[in-house]
Amino acid sequence: MEKKKLVLVGNGMAGVRAIEEILSISKEKFEITIFGREPHPNYNRILLSKVLQGDTKVIDITLNDWDWYKENNIQLYTGETVIKVDSEKKVVVTDSGRVEPYDELILATGSLPFILPIPGGDKKGVTAFRDIKDTDIMLDASKKYKKAAVIGGGLLGLEAARGLLNLGMDVSAIHLSPYLMERQLDQTAGKLLQKELENQGMKFLLEKQTEAIIGGDRVEGLKFKDGTELEADLVVMAVGIRPNVQLAKDSGLTVNRGIVVNDYLQTDIPHIYAVGECAEHNGIAYGLVAPLYEQGKVLAKAICGIETAPYQGSVVSTQLKVSGVEVFSAGDFTEGDDKKAIKVFDEQDGIYKKVVLRGNQIVGAVLFGDSSDGNRLFSMIQKKADISDTAKVSILQPLDQEAGGSLVASMGAEEIICGCNGVSKGAIVDAIQQQGCSSVDEIKACTSASRSCGGCKPLVAEVLQHTLGAEFDASAQKEAICGCTTLSRDEVVEEIRVKGLTHTKEVMNVLGWSTEEGCSKCRPALNYYLGMVNPTKYEDERESRFVNERMHANIQKDGTYSVVPRMYGGVTNSHDLRRMADVVDKYEIPLVKVTGGQRIDLFGVKKEDLPKVWEELDMPSGYAYGKSLRTVKTCVGEQFCRFGTQDSMGLGIALEKKFEGLQTPHKVKMAVSACPRSCAESGFKDIGFIGIDGGWEIYIGGNGGTHVRGGDLLYKVKTAEEVMEITGAYLQYYRETANYLERTSAWVERVGLAHIQSILDDKEKRKELNARMDEALSIYKDPWKEIIENKKTKKELFENVVTS
Repeated sequence: MEKKKLVLVGNGMAGVRAIEEILSISKEKFEITIFGREPHPNYNRILLSKVLQGDTKVIDITLNDWDWYKENNIQLYTGETVIKVDSEKKVVVTDSGRVEPYDELILATGSLPFILPIPGGDKKGVTAFRDIKDTDIMLDASKKYKKAAVIGGGLLGLEAARGLLNLGMDVSAIHLSPYLMERQLDQTAGKLLQKELENQGMKFLLEKQTEAIIGGDRVEGLKFKDGTELEADLVVMAVGIRPNVQLAKDSGLTVNRGIVVNDYLQTDIPHIYAVGECAEHNGIAYGLVAPLYEQGKVLAKAICGIETAPYQGSVVSTQLKVSGVEVFSAGDFTEGDDKKAIKVFDEQDGIYKKVVLRGNQIVGAVLFGDSSDGNRLFSMIQKKADISDTAKVSILQPLDQEAGGSLVASMGAEEIICGCNGVSKGAIVDAIQQQGCSSVDEIKACTSASRSCGGCKPLVAEVLQHTLGAEFDASAQKEAICGCTTLSRDEVVEEIRVKGLTHTKEVMNVLGWSTEEGCSKCRPALNYYLGMVNPTKYEDERESRFVNERMHANIQKDGTYSVVPRMYGGVTNSHDLRRMADVVDKYEIPLVKVTGGQRIDLFGVKKEDLPKVWEELDMPSGYAYGKSLRTVKTCVGEQFCRFGTQDSMGLGIALEKKFEGLQTPHKVKMAVSACPRSCAESGFKDIGFIGIDGGWEIYIGGNGGTHVRGGDLLYKVKTAEEVMEITGAYLQYYRETANYLERTSAWVERVGLAHIQSILDDKEKRKELNARMDEALSIYKDPWKEIIENKKTKKELFENVVTS
C-alpha cells in the first residue's frame, strides 16, 4: 500500500508527541515530513529553566535527537518556517521557497511570548524567555551585566529570575498582581512563595505596571506608571503567551483565540488538524503539557482511521518545584459563592494545604511546601469523588502507609501518573505485565513516564512495586546510562572488562543496544569507559567526543572558537606572553581575556585558523574544553606573601604537570592556597589544598558553580609527596567509580566521604590506584604537539582537526 504524505508544521513537544503516537499505531501508514522554525531537534521546553540555571545543557533536554528522525524515516527541515498552506492544492510553502505536498496536515505552531507594547521594547537587552535562543541571550548578558529585571511573577518569570540569580545577577521581579503565580496559587500560597524567594535573594516589585523601557541603544532601566524607576541592564518579559495562529488565519481556517478544532482535533478544513498550544477546543487553548499529550493521542487515532473516544477537554493540574519549593494546584481553587475551603497551615515548617469543596465534592486544591498529596487530590477531583462519608479534615492528612494505605492501590487504571507525558497507571501496569518491564528506566523507555521533568519517578516506582508484589527486585532499580540500553554504568564497565570489548560499536552490538549508532549521551560515555578500562590499548575515538573536544577549542555562539593555552599554576613568562600577543595580532583575534582559572583565553578564532594558531603558539593545550584536569589555581605563596606558610605555586605547578591531559568523567579543577586565608579559593574546588603550619589540608568535592558546595576535609598531610600520592589515588578512584558527566561534588555526596577515606586509608589499595593512574597518564601527549611533531603538512593538519 502506498504511504500517504503527512506533514507536521512545528517541531515542538505537542506535534512530535502526536507523531510518536501515530508511529506507535503504524510505521507504514505515512511518509512523514516535519518543519521546525528552530535549528534544533525536538527538545523539552519545560526544562529550559534548568539550562538557564546551569543544572543541565541543551543536549540533555533533547527529547528526540537527530538519529530518531532518521530511524523513523522522518524528513526533518530545521530553521525553516512554513508561511503558506494551500488547502486546495494540498501543499505547504516555506520561507525558503520549498513546496511540500500533503495528504494530511497537522498544525502544531505552538504559541508566541507576549511582548508588552510599550516604548523601548525593541532595545538591546530586552528578551522573552521562550526558546533556546532567548536562553542564550540571557546567559550571554549575565557575563557582561549585573542588574536584571523580569517582568512577570508567574511560573516562567520566576524560573527566569531564579536562573539569572544563579548566574550572579541582581534580580528584581515585577508583577502586576498583589501576589505571585496567581493563576496557580491562592494569596496565602503566593505570599509564602514570595517570602521564600526573598530569602534566596530575589527582589519583588508587586502591583507595578511598566510604562516604558528606558535607555539608549541598550536598555538601562524601567519606568513605572507610578513614576518610579528601576535600573536594569537586562529585561526579560515573561508576562504570558498567545497561540501562534497567523499561518492558520492566512490559510482560511477558523480562528478565535486559537485554531478552532473539534473533539478529534480536526479544523474546519478537511485533512487539516491542529494540536497543542495553538489549538482551541470548546473555547479553551491549553498551555500545559498533559492536555496537549491527551490531544495527541486522540488525533493519532483519528488520523489513522481508528475508532476512539473523543477529546472532551482536560482538568488541569500543576505540580512543580519553584526554586526548590514544592507547589501544587488543580481545578477550581478559589473559594466563595457555593464553594467552601478546608485549610491546614503549618507556619513553623512552611506547609500550607487547601482543598475547595462544592457541597460534598472536591473541585480544587492548593498545596505549598509539601505536594506529596497532589496526585491523590487530583485523582479525587477528576473522579468527582463524593466525600459525604469522609471526615473532611482527613482529606488533607497523608495516607497511613503502615496501615496499608497506598495511593496507587486506590487509583483507577485511567488515572494519570505522569502528567508531563499523559501516562496513566493502566499504561504503566500494562508495560509491567505485558512487556516485562521491571525497573523505572524500562518503564520510561516503554511508556515515556518520567521522561520529562522526572517528578513522577517515586510514583512510577510505587506502581512498579505494587504491581510486582513479591517479585519486585529493589536491586534492579538502577539508572541506565541512556535510553539506548537498560544497562547501568557499572554493568557496562563490567561487561567491557569481562568480555574484553575494544570499541564503542562493539559494545553496542555485543550488549544489545536498541539503536545501532547509539546516541549523543552514550557514545562519549562509552568512549570514556573503554579508555578508562584499557588506557594503553584503547585507541580514542575522536568522533565519539563532543565538538569542543574534537576541535581542541570551545565553540562560541557566533561559530568562532576560543583557545586556551596551558599556564601551569597560573604562572607565565614574557616569552609566552609575546608569543600569544603575536598570534592575537596575526590572526586578528578580537578578545583576549584572563579566565577565572588564571589563564589567558583567546576569543573569536576562526575555525580554519585553529591549526595554525595552535602551531604558532607552540604551547600545551589548557584542555578548557575537556572532561579532564582544567586548571590548578594558585596564590603566590610563601615566596612572596607574608602570610604564606607553604610553596603553593610549586605544588600547583607539580600537580598540573603530573595530571594534565588526564581523562576524567567530568571536568576537574584544583586550587592551592599557601595559608588558611585560601586566596586561591581552595575550599570550593574538586580538589583543594590549603597550607598550614607543618603541612597541607586536602579538601574534596567542592563546587563553585550554580550549586555551591564547600569541600570536605579529606586528610591533613605533612609533605608534598603525600599530597601527590593521595591526589593520584583519589582521582583514579573517581575515574573508576563515577558516572560519566558526574562532577566530583555529586560523586562525593553519592558514595560518601567515609567510604572514600576507607579506600584511601588502605595503603595497598592506594598503591594499586596510583599504579593504574600512572598507566593512564603514560599515554598522554598534547594533541597539538603530537600533530606538529609528526611533521604533518598544514593541509594534513587542517584535515585532521577541522574536519574531525
